[in-house]
Amino acid sequence: MKLLRYGAAGAEKPGLLAADGTIRDLSSVVGDIDGAAVTPEALARIAAIDPITLPVVEKVERYGACVARPGKFLCIGLNYADHAAESGLPVPAEPVVFMKATSALSGPNDPVIQPRNSTKLDWEVELAFVIGTECRYVDEAAGQAAIAGYFVCNDVSERAFQLDRGGTWDKGKGCDSFGPIGPWLVTADEVGDPGDLSMWLEVNGHRYQDGSTRTMIFKPGFIVSYLSQFMSLQPGDIVTTGTPPGVGMGQKPPKYLSHGDRIRLGIQGLGEQEQVVVAPI
Repeated sequence: MKLLRYGAAGAEKPGLLAADGTIRDLSSVVGDIDGAAVTPEALARIAAIDPITLPVVEKVERYGACVARPGKFLCIGLNYADHAAESGLPVPAEPVVFMKATSALSGPNDPVIQPRNSTKLDWEVELAFVIGTECRYVDEAAGQAAIAGYFVCNDVSERAFQLDRGGTWDKGKGCDSFGPIGPWLVTADEVGDPGDLSMWLEVNGHRYQDGSTRTMIFKPGFIVSYLSQFMSLQPGDIVTTGTPPGVGMGQKPPKYLSHGDRIRLGIQGLGEQEQVVVAPI
């Protein structure tokens, strides 16, 4: 299934992309696409419904973030061997973990807001997933089974905030609009092998990232197992898993985003996003 949220920011409704390409309103079935809607039991209830019986959404002006109100927005850094090489850093022995603020979440086609004093605004196409089953100290197999579905994430990053100003990475990762997710959440049963998906990102029509999850160091099931050793994971928690090479920081010379730049990105089977960079409010 492909689940989504549509409508004005703050007033999104839950929806489903049917096999015939129509969007169907799920409001009579679930209140939102959130932690309560991505448990195995809730997904089974949605899957049992014939989409034809649901109202058609005639026109979608905007897609919202495909998961609402996550308790955590967890991220794995340097998780592609070729991206670590591009960054001039060794392949990590264990996953590099950081967090984005949940307020960074935005719709897949919402503008990217360049923060005040930003000088090194960067892009990262990433495979993300949402937890469907609570996890504590789980093994890799249970970790894989706990994933409800996958989606595209642009891990927008401000490298000067992240790397040049001391402390942790978080302040360069959690600015408003730095977490576009969607356009839809594709349930795990429909994705197949998340370790074999092509992924790409373009800026102003030029393709900078053209990679695959095949070069991922730590796979999704292992990531869930690893994280569960340090914190419990609840349904609705989001995890994004790192990026292949081709980020702006890795260009020679480095290239960063500025107002008016247009970003397009996508992952095989998970859809595409498009954002325009705008000035801060």
